[in-house]
Amino acid sequence: PRFRPDWASLDARPLPAWFDRAKVGVFVHWGVFSVPAWGSEWFWWHWQGLHDAAYVRLGNTSVAPLPSPPSPFFPLRYVVLTTKHHEGFTNWGSPVSWNWNSVDTGPHRDLVGELGEALRESNLRYGLYHSLMEWFNPLYLADKQSGFKTQSFVLKKTMPELYDLVLKYKPDLIWSDGDWEAPDSYWNSTSFLAWLYNDSPVKDTVVVNDRWGRGCSCRHGGFYNCADKYRPGTLPEHKWEMCSSLDQLSWGYRSNMSLAEVMDEMSMIEELVQTVSLGGNYLLNVGPTKEGVIAPIFQERLLALGRWLDTNGEAIYESQPWRVQMENTTDTVWYTSKGPAVFAIFLLWPRDSDLHLSSPIPSPGTRVTLLGYGGTLKWQESPGKGMLITLPYMLPPPLPPRSGWALKLEGVK
Repeated sequence: PRFRPDWASLDARPLPAWFDRAKVGVFVHWGVFSVPAWGSEWFWWHWQGLHDAAYVRLGNTSVAPLPSPPSPFFPLRYVVLTTKHHEGFTNWGSPVSWNWNSVDTGPHRDLVGELGEALRESNLRYGLYHSLMEWFNPLYLADKQSGFKTQSFVLKKTMPELYDLVLKYKPDLIWSDGDWEAPDSYWNSTSFLAWLYNDSPVKDTVVVNDRWGRGCSCRHGGFYNCADKYRPGTLPEHKWEMCSSLDQLSWGYRSNMSLAEVMDEMSMIEELVQTVSLGGNYLLNVGPTKEGVIAPIFQERLLALGRWLDTNGEAIYESQPWRVQMENTTDTVWYTSKGPAVFAIFLLWPRDSDLHLSSPIPSPGTRVTLLGYGGTLKWQESPGKGMLITLPYMLPPPLPPRSGWALKLEGVK
């Protein structure tokens, strides 16, 4: 059936299965804000919108070319690139962004196209972030002045760019943003999505988020973002994604970042595990430098997460939430499932190497293994409820502490 340009019809579209199976992606915030590399990706707004003195001093002296594409560093399943942030600079030769795009100026290269080719050669899904609005575009400011009764900006800028991105690059995902000031009727969101789902070259595979107009977040669209770094307390009924950033204070690269402001390995793994246990996808952001280089500290974090996924990916990729998401006695044990197998992911190693799980109901044929460790583990029914598992001996410090180990439980209910 064809989808109508209304939310009742569009929201009924089943989400393409690849997205839920993927679980892990990388967000890449990269654009002209990577050139001053200071404060955050909202640099221009602080400079020209708020006239913040510190930004004004730096903004008047920053001139440099835009970079070439970054490369993926760990076993992710999809990448989302900023094609255009709120300042309006496009990372491809947008026909409606004359001389304010990466082909006409800066590197003189189609960055969206080049990264897409590299990712597809590696069999990765490609997502395109796109801001509906532009802070200082005269057409947008005029529409805003009218109370969004006129649509000059949407008809001459936003929609031509979205159609161009879909037809030219055939994305697997559209990550919309910049919607919050105006209703979806101003953005023509439902008309665009009806075309995307009915007639576009990616109609059967494309996935979209929920930022399509004021009040749409967590209510309409494909998967839900709800808010940046959103964490639901319980299992949501709708597919969702947590977007998080290694630099906890910015999405774009900033040269004034300190080590204390970068997420550590344990926090990263905890966010991933909790997100997937609650049925979400984890989209982890890096901001490359203006040259397109991922800073060594970000590389180190991504490679650490990659090593963890190499060992424990069976408990993450293509998994489903279990009947219990979190061990009721502690928030350091989280569950996922895949077919008949249940995975208990514990974030802290117990002092006596005995792990008590009260949620699984064992049977005489129950088998317990630790991912990345050979052989089966001994277990017994605990006197109260559940099971007591004897973990293997682990070497004591000074080895650096790790976080997150996954037990595979077979034959439990």
